[in-house]
Amino acid sequence: MTALESTAHQVADRVAEVARRAEAEYSGGEPRPLGGYLATLATYGGMCASMIGVARLVKAAPPERVSAADLALVTVATHKLSRVLTKDPVTSPLRAPFTHFRGQSGPAELTEDARESGDTRESGEIRHSIGELLTCPFCAGQWVATGFVFGLVVAPRFTRLAASVFTAVAGSDALQFAYARLEQAEHAG
Repeated sequence: MTALESTAHQVADRVAEVARRAEAEYSGGEPRPLGGYLATLATYGGMCASMIGVARLVKAAPPERVSAADLALVTVATHKLSRVLTKDPVTSPLRAPFTHFRGQSGPAELTEDARESGDTRESGEIRHSIGELLTCPFCAGQWVATGFVFGLVVAPRFTRLAASVFTAVAGSDALQFAYARLEQAEHAG
């Protein structure tokens, strides 16, 4: 081993020790997968950088501002797609490698918990952080909204079309719940 390699190993070991100590101080004895969260943040940052690269490649310029209509459309679509990805029984095969099924939480929605285990501590942390992302509609919403907004820059017509589908489904869901309440009120009275 050369002196440079030895120094690099010493620096890497020191950085790893500082990170372990910071994680232990932060977590207060609770299992917090900070390494997995860091990997998730790096993936999100890489995805955003890639989107900027694609936008430049296709010579798409971001709008000066997002219209109120687009913002409303993307907001409702983000809400619905986030719930579909994180709660819908049909999308459970996407979540299964990272979650444990716990039961049904409501009409057409499941309750799942992020898995804790992995072959190594690092893979367990990554699996757990992905599981948290895939079971939390609030967490997934950031990723979904980023995709919709990127779509508005590079393919606005197709993005509005796709967002319209999820917005219509969200409206349909609201009508289904309202109809069910009316039926219950009718049978109760």
